[in-house]
Amino acid sequence: MRSGCLEGKAVEFLAPHFLDVVCLLVSITMFTLYNVFIWRKLKSDPIYTIQGASNLARRAWVVNVMEEKNDILAVQTLRNSTMAATFLASTAILLSVGVLSLTGQLDNIGTTWHSLNIFGSTEQSTLALKILVLLVNLFIAFFSFSSSIRMYNHVGFMINVPCMDGNYSSSMTFVAMQLNRAASHFHFGMHAFYFLVPLVFWFFGPLLLVFSTLAMICVVYCLDRTSKMYCDYMTPFSMKSCNLK
Repeated sequence: MRSGCLEGKAVEFLAPHFLDVVCLLVSITMFTLYNVFIWRKLKSDPIYTIQGASNLARRAWVVNVMEEKNDILAVQTLRNSTMAATFLASTAILLSVGVLSLTGQLDNIGTTWHSLNIFGSTEQSTLALKILVLLVNLFIAFFSFSSSIRMYNHVGFMINVPCMDGNYSSSMTFVAMQLNRAASHFHFGMHAFYFLVPLVFWFFGPLLLVFSTLAMICVVYCLDRTSKMYCDYMTPFSMKSCNLK
């Protein structure tokens, strides 16, 4: 009896939000499938995406810095990357505070948001659900950028550690792995920022969430896809990176 009562309450709670929840799941699924596609292409053809080409470039950069002992170059480059991640992490927190401030004004702004909402729910609980999902996305972006800052700080120390046995190969590999890991966290945080666009459109209707997700995936694909380049351009990166394989 108790389980049946709980199921009834769950159905009663989700019934008004059914279309919104379905559209949200469809949107998340599409964006996840796109990222899986990019990940698979990254494994099979690294130069296919700008992330793979950048990974090769960063590995070559680590080899150059540690062999030539370009300490100033390393510090300046890592500082710029850390500042970019810090700015975006701060932006994510400020946006989270701004979204939280909307919770006290749902009665006033709900009418405006629902002016284009033809098929979705117009209840206050649905707006609260949308704000909660938006906050979760912003916190994911914040923790991704924070992890990127953490890894960049670690790389700043490791890249200047002197080699004791005269063999830089193992230390270069580890430093390059950590640097690419920091860049991966940054990339994940940027994708969380990209997903903010469909979530904002979700406030105006669940169907807009799906359509804006499709449009956003097309835009992000153009950003992720490496532009046509000659093999000679990637040869120096590949030759420098091969020492780390």
